Amino acid sequence: MRSRLLLLTAVSAVGLLSLTGCVANAPTKDAGHAALTVDSSADACTVSAAEVPAGNARFTVTNSGDQVTEFYLLGEDGLRIVGEVENIGPGLSRDLVVQLAAGNYLTACKPGMVGDGIGKTAFTVTKSDAAAAPDIDLAAQIDTANVNYASYVKDQVAQLVTGTDAFAAAYVAGDDDTARSLYAGTRAHWERVETIAESFGDLDPKLDLREADLEEGQEWTGWHAIEKDLWPADAEAGFVAYPAEKRAHLTELLLADTATLNTKVQDLTFTLAQQTNGAIGLLDEVATGKVTGEEEAWSHTDLWDFQANVDGAKVLYAGVRDMVIEKDQKLADTLDTEFASLQTLLDAQRVGDGFTLYTELSPAEIKALSDQVNALGEPLNQLTATLVL
Repeated sequence: MRSRLLLLTAVSAVGLLSLTGCVANAPTKDAGHAALTVDSSADACTVSAAEVPAGNARFTVTNSGDQVTEFYLLGEDGLRIVGEVENIGPGLSRDLVVQLAAGNYLTACKPGMVGDGIGKTAFTVTKSDAAAAPDIDLAAQIDTANVNYASYVKDQVAQLVTGTDAFAAAYVAGDDDTARSLYAGTRAHWERVETIAESFGDLDPKLDLREADLEEGQEWTGWHAIEKDLWPADAEAGFVAYPAEKRAHLTELLLADTATLNTKVQDLTFTLAQQTNGAIGLLDEVATGKVTGEEEAWSHTDLWDFQANVDGAKVLYAGVRDMVIEKDQKLADTLDTEFASLQTLLDAQRVGDGFTLYTELSPAEIKALSDQVNALGEPLNQLTATLVL
């Protein structure tokens, strides 16, 4: 948690995470664009084709289930929202029209409009001479980036709500093992968009204040207050575990403040400067908290937070990358390289679905991570000037 306003963006066509296969029917052509159908049922998300040529594409999404649903076209990391259509009632159809560059994507549906979706499936866009020079100006690119990042923020916060519900239920029930197992993964949704809350008054300190940053007389609430209680062995000598009443109080506030955040992000709007400053701010979060081990003082899950902050910064960069290429190809190449190098260092610390605890890192490993954060920070700091000035 730091005091700055930052907002990101998410629109891009890069890479793919290979998962399950799509229905391999060829898409039809309708008025110069690829026309596909999507069947969103209770337990599947079936797209009529696995591949289309670059250019405009129309997805006609039909809800054959019994809950309101959403359809997403995602980037390779499963996080960036390239396009979405939501609030599709049972028996209804809606269209999603997007302009796609060659690359690899994922499709997914979200019955009930909760959770992280079902049926994530590989979707490929091939090169096309007809789409080599898309008819889209800078203003339209920015507008698209704004809309897609707003969708990304809402999706991450919605998943934060779901994860927090499960975490809080375990914690207040005294099931500490389950609560500890859910802690880092749930917080990742917060960390990807954490500084969004700073535009909403005191929500950020309510949810994410560290004990070291407490002011005299300030009530300590949120994730880190609960973290200390869940990992008492690493607390100061004489620390007394919270009684049930305090657990219930902290849980109630955590749920209420997360719900407030979810309400407030529904109407967010963004500017290009906020987006570019967003990536810079997220990397600052890494440099000043995560790479130093100060964020997760008791759980030592700093690398989970580190990865989530980098995820958020990459979402922003992916959203404006095409504009950066037009303005400064060398800067885009540098950012591509430095992001990849940082990810390589993080991947080296993966253990199963998580990461090495911060306390298990060697001084050399910490220095390597810190040096690479600095190496990425320098070109990343050029984004706003390159695109806005």
